[in-house]
Amino acid sequence: MSRFAFIKAVLGPVLRLMFRPRVEGVENIPATGPVILAGNHLTFIDSMIMPLFCNRQVFFIGKDEYVTGKGIKGRLMAWFFTGCGMIPVDRDGGRGGAAALMTGRRVLDEGKVFSIYPEGTRSPDGRLYRGRTGIARLTLMTGAPVVPFAIIGTDKLQPGGAGLPRPGRVTVRFGEPMEFSRYEGMGRDRYVLRAVTDSVMSEVMTLSGQEYVDMYATKAKAA
Repeated sequence: MSRFAFIKAVLGPVLRLMFRPRVEGVENIPATGPVILAGNHLTFIDSMIMPLFCNRQVFFIGKDEYVTGKGIKGRLMAWFFTGCGMIPVDRDGGRGGAAALMTGRRVLDEGKVFSIYPEGTRSPDGRLYRGRTGIARLTLMTGAPVVPFAIIGTDKLQPGGAGLPRPGRVTVRFGEPMEFSRYEGMGRDRYVLRAVTDSVMSEVMTLSGQEYVDMYATKAKAA
């Protein structure tokens, strides 16, 4: 049994009992081949809940500080997060965005599932913010289809992303795959990148029911 299968077998029933998840459209995730999952980001536990209820293992970027802790606690955290599919990347440096993009490309080139939050950070107020064009670059670079998803309710159970979450109902909703082969060879066109990103975010908004804000979440946080 793989480490991920073990974690899913042990933690899955606990999360089902605690969050009573309603999972919709998981059959929209292709059974084989590279896939990009792109969705909203409300709080810390999103990255724990969504992957455990997919029909394939999901890989995603996480802060390297989650796996660099010292002592037994640090080693357990590293074992858990990497076992769940997290790939540690130093996102604070000037090359953080490029490193994340190249990591995603490597995962997809291996025919796996890569998850990304196009907003780039957690929503500061529960609304859906403008997507970064990394999602467009990734799908045009690899040809992988994009499956939009929405997580609903986690911000009510873990406000601000801090502290232990409260029990409650969570919904994870997957949309139909989106492909952008019509834009092949146009990955450097900023208008194409924005159009692809906005179309993905439009689907995420429909799935989540969130109010959309045409501003980057990082700018809203700074304000």
